[in-house]
Amino acid sequence: MEKVENRRQLVLWVMIELSLFLSDGISARFFLITSFCMLISPFGPSLLLYMRIMAYVGLNCRKLLKDNGSDNRVRLQISHRHVVIDNGLVEVTIENPTGYLIGVKYKDMQNVLESRNTNHNKGYWDIVGDEDVYDKLETKHVEVITQTDDLVELSFTKKWNSRNHDKTLPLNVQKRFIVRRGIPGLYMYGIFEREEDFPEAHMYQIRIAFKLKENKFRFMAVSDTIQRIMPRSEDRDERHSQTLGFKEAVLLTNPSNPSLKGEVDDKYQYSAENKDNKLNGWISEDDGVGFWIITPSNEFRTGGPHKQDLTSHVGPTALSMFVSTHYTGSEIDTFYKQGEAWKKVFGPVLIYLNSASSKDDHNKILWNDAKRQLSEEIESWPYNFARSEDFPHSEQRGQVNGQLLVQDRYMVRELMHAKSAFVGLAAPGDAGSWQTEGKGYQFWTQTDNIGRFSIKNVRPGKYNLYAWVHGFIGNYKLDLNITIQPGNKIELGTLIYDPPRNGPTLWEIGVPDRTAAEFFIPEPNPQFMNSITKDGSDKFRQYGLWDRYSDIYPEGDLVYTVGTSNYSRDWFFAHVPRIVANSTNRATTWQIKYNLEEVNEHGTYTLQLALAAASYAEVQVRFNNPDARRPYFTTKRIGYDNVVARHGIHGLYRLYSIKVPGYSFRQGDNTIYLTQTRSQSSFEAVMYDYIRLEGPSSLVN
Repeated sequence: MEKVENRRQLVLWVMIELSLFLSDGISARFFLITSFCMLISPFGPSLLLYMRIMAYVGLNCRKLLKDNGSDNRVRLQISHRHVVIDNGLVEVTIENPTGYLIGVKYKDMQNVLESRNTNHNKGYWDIVGDEDVYDKLETKHVEVITQTDDLVELSFTKKWNSRNHDKTLPLNVQKRFIVRRGIPGLYMYGIFEREEDFPEAHMYQIRIAFKLKENKFRFMAVSDTIQRIMPRSEDRDERHSQTLGFKEAVLLTNPSNPSLKGEVDDKYQYSAENKDNKLNGWISEDDGVGFWIITPSNEFRTGGPHKQDLTSHVGPTALSMFVSTHYTGSEIDTFYKQGEAWKKVFGPVLIYLNSASSKDDHNKILWNDAKRQLSEEIESWPYNFARSEDFPHSEQRGQVNGQLLVQDRYMVRELMHAKSAFVGLAAPGDAGSWQTEGKGYQFWTQTDNIGRFSIKNVRPGKYNLYAWVHGFIGNYKLDLNITIQPGNKIELGTLIYDPPRNGPTLWEIGVPDRTAAEFFIPEPNPQFMNSITKDGSDKFRQYGLWDRYSDIYPEGDLVYTVGTSNYSRDWFFAHVPRIVANSTNRATTWQIKYNLEEVNEHGTYTLQLALAAASYAEVQVRFNNPDARRPYFTTKRIGYDNVVARHGIHGLYRLYSIKVPGYSFRQGDNTIYLTQTRSQSSFEAVMYDYIRLEGPSSLVN
């Protein structure tokens, strides 16, 4: 009897343990029933121990499978007000029929989006147009494109109607959502179309925005070096901050996190170039959950690989930027004429969620996992699961191969390999026009050490091939239209770039790299210091650097002496106005002093003046006479990129090859005067990329 009683107690203990341990109710009931049946079994405890081990192993295997989603089919539910897609890892809720993303359930977080916001202010597309037109692309219908156990793709659509447009842009809209088995996230892309009879319109900005749960997501990461705890949105109001030189920049005076007191917050401090803007997002440290925007390709972005744009910023807000005038101004082409038919696919991008255990270093683990996922998405591009006929798969695309060499016989006689040059395909235009091309697709790569390049997965269409080479001024364009057809591979062979050059180098300032990064960037005013980067790099991102010029040059302006001065120490990174009495701005004149041992009065010299940025500025050039009523050369008023105020180190690239007669120089000491004439604000400025004085041309074999 004692053995029977022990067996019954053991069975009861196993029953209770399994009931608490198992998350699957069916399995729990199964083990309860089998345990009762074993009460009369002569094998008793041995069998129960075996069952306990098998239950433990089976449960953990099942939990592992559930975590990676491999046995969870994708389910779809459509109701009058909502559409829900669930793959066992994430549950995505979209408002029907508007297409607003209103819920993303992940792990124990019922919604990673801010539940206090209205439905049209959680996860949404938007476009900024003319005359205060701000269109959130609210749709009218939903269509199931694909529904299988492995994938669901939906399209939320709207056809533009001239009779009832209600300040919406003349645009046909498809907002696509894809949820796949085993992927903790969702893919989003848009297909936008203008028909020939649509009225003219500007589309200055196209993006997807996500407003995350504010009491959860406090840690932001946009690169390996830019990762930090961020202020809350309320910290930017007038009770907790002081607005600085423009509305985007505030000084935190009484933030909710005392460690942030005295820092400046400005969303432009976290901008990135297109080529680097592949991953940004937020982490909820309390939950060990990350929310990431993964962009595996830049083909649908505008302005080329170096155009800068926003990433994530206080909100917490995460952005996927496709089109904007940031760092280019209105020079980028965003105007659509009546009669101009247009259609473009933006994306897909992946909204990826991940998690780490409470004992782990959340930030490092989640960031590294997001980078791993980014690598997988890049390897999978172009996606073969997107079902729009407007998104060609790999076999429907083409490839262009070649080699780029550089010929500059004033440097070396032999052809040089164009190492790490940027080579790309973009819409037909002039050399360098890709910087301001805002409607089509662009495909870029970098050359290897001997100048070879391969541009893969190019959509069918007509393109020109463009390039620029580090260390050489100017823009390369192949004088040949390239037509990509599905599946073709074009071999261009060896191409030779002859950069602008009229004579030997007499002297030079800077490095031709299209930025002002090599020049002197001052320490910020301690009052406006910001811990933007982990390692203190990218000082140009700090607020108020433009005012430091007046601190360094309170009386006179910059003087640079060739052969003595060092451009990394003595050439200020931005040519800005100087603040004088009564806080007014004054135009500034910089001097370049140099010596010429001999002068060919009958020859022609060339001043190569390369600009990295310009904003409402004008550079006037004078030779040896600062008081000349008329400058020898003027750029006239140029630029809208606003790079100084937006903490950039470059905007649009410009090159001026200024031919100067020899009689403008004299043997011995000479001075070039560069005057930036505009001074209505501190942000009217230019950044120089590189300056070179060339002597008269001579025969070079």
